[in-house]
Amino acid sequence: MDDDAEEVEGLPGAEGERLLADLSNKDLSQRLDRLLADALPDMSRARLQALLSEGAVTLDGERVSSRDRPQAATYAVLVPPVAPADPQPEAISLTVLFEDADLIVIDKPAGMAAHPAPGTETGTLVNALLHHCGASLSGIGGVARPGIVHRLDKDTSGVMVAAKSDRAHAGLSALFAAHDIERTYIALTRGAPSPDRGRIETLIGRSSSDRKKMAVLKSGGRNAITDYVVQARFGEPAKAGATPLAGRVACTLHTGRTHQIRVHLASKGAPILGDAVYGSGSPATAVRAAIAESGLTRQALHAAVLGFVHPVSGEPLRFETPPPADMTRLEALLTGL
Repeated sequence: MDDDAEEVEGLPGAEGERLLADLSNKDLSQRLDRLLADALPDMSRARLQALLSEGAVTLDGERVSSRDRPQAATYAVLVPPVAPADPQPEAISLTVLFEDADLIVIDKPAGMAAHPAPGTETGTLVNALLHHCGASLSGIGGVARPGIVHRLDKDTSGVMVAAKSDRAHAGLSALFAAHDIERTYIALTRGAPSPDRGRIETLIGRSSSDRKKMAVLKSGGRNAITDYVVQARFGEPAKAGATPLAGRVACTLHTGRTHQIRVHLASKGAPILGDAVYGSGSPATAVRAAIAESGLTRQALHAAVLGFVHPVSGEPLRFETPPPADMTRLEALLTGL
């Protein structure tokens, strides 16, 4: 239910899950792993290559390998259950904005993942919270994600809330599910969306060309709504109405889809600076120089505002933090263009 959630590949169940891949209408001149990936779009080709090597793919009950010639038939793929992570407490410094017996609000730095995942087993917010909160952290999120109600991308900075009690966890989850949360993000963009103020409402789902990416879809996917305001324009061209070199854009979320802001701004022709996934095209030379001088090595996106009603006490809470040093330096350099 969050804008920057990273979906973790894997399927539940003590015995794993058996998937069927029908290759009867496929081009059998291609490799088996490629055909299986095409038939099972929710699984990566690399994952299927690993399953083939592990003997988890069968045809008529017989194991097959990536070297076998594909056949116009239905293959069975046994996906084993995800091994639960067991994160350990780590003494990682946190910037705490608010804390009581039920929840904790922090200003997450860029570079910190919300919870352990393959390739990021340590140094996450969960590891830090386990050390800071101890046994008080809510267990509803499971072994790998205690207390986590929503997430920010690893390279997105800003305000996050985590639950310390199960009651708070359930209440916060309900607020996010109902989109009864105030969430505003600050982005530095290549160019700027036009007009200077508006609403972006689209369907967002997995890209058909790259399952690791999200995309605006004509059908399918889930409804996504972002209101935006261009707060500043940098490198304003002499020609009236022309696109500036860069912009500062405030985005308010009304839904929380995976990579929503990044996808929406890119769809308006104003991708976030430093976004290696959705930032297609290159910024102007002066903007590239400013990025290099600022030290920015991530997407320039900061979760600036988080407001909600405390799920236990009923107290209205609102937290606001400024962008961190890398974005602040970049904005100062852009201002001088």
